[in-house]
Amino acid sequence: MALTIRRAGDADHDAIWRIFHEVVSAGDTYPYPLDTTRDQALALWFPPRGWTYVAEADGEVLATFVMKANQPGQGSHVANCGYMVARAASGRGIGEALCRHSLDEARRLGFRAMQFNFVVSTNTRAVDLWRKCGFAIIGTVPQAFRHPTLGFVDTYVMHRFL
Repeated sequence: MALTIRRAGDADHDAIWRIFHEVVSAGDTYPYPLDTTRDQALALWFPPRGWTYVAEADGEVLATFVMKANQPGQGSHVANCGYMVARAASGRGIGEALCRHSLDEARRLGFRAMQFNFVVSTNTRAVDLWRKCGFAIIGTVPQAFRHPTLGFVDTYVMHRFL
């Protein structure tokens, strides 16, 4: 599979919405409301001062990520990203490719570090992947996420320097 990661544009909105809706409606990895609308999702995924990307193979968008400053002003040197992979494309190394691409892009854009503010502790595939990509858990927020089957579970703050 030849994967291409590129900046997203208006023509990618339908594919991004499909992936976003699939991931968020499962309710087990992101805190967004399960009934987030298409317009709300696209507003979240295309922030005014952010960068949105898609990963595609054979002309099909399989995944997406968004990058922005974690905080404004004096905290704007730390990047923040969110990643989503279509369930049908899961387990093919796309998440790792997105993360590594985002780290390169963050460096290119002048960020000094990257931080994930809300990694659901039960999302062990993501936690393991972020660790593999050099992130460390620097904090735990007890019972911060309401998991649909497990109840209240912890979230992690994960960080790495670039």
